[in-house]
Amino acid sequence: MLRVTANSETCAVSSLCVYRLPGVFDQDEDGLVVVLDETPDGELHEEVRRAARGCPTKSIHVTEE
Repeated sequence: MLRVTANSETCAVSSLCVYRLPGVFDQDEDGLVVVLDETPDGELHEEVRRAARGCPTKSIHVTEE
């Protein structure tokens, strides 16, 4: 199982993750990252990994359980 977490304290509000995967990521009222789906379906795993790699502050973390 793939698990997604994000650190809103280091988020730079670039919104790249939200644009890439709006069903997995969103932003709070301050524009900081919020994870909507911590365990996305298998067909989203590669896109989630890309979003994590593309995060300019490395605030998105992906773990395999």
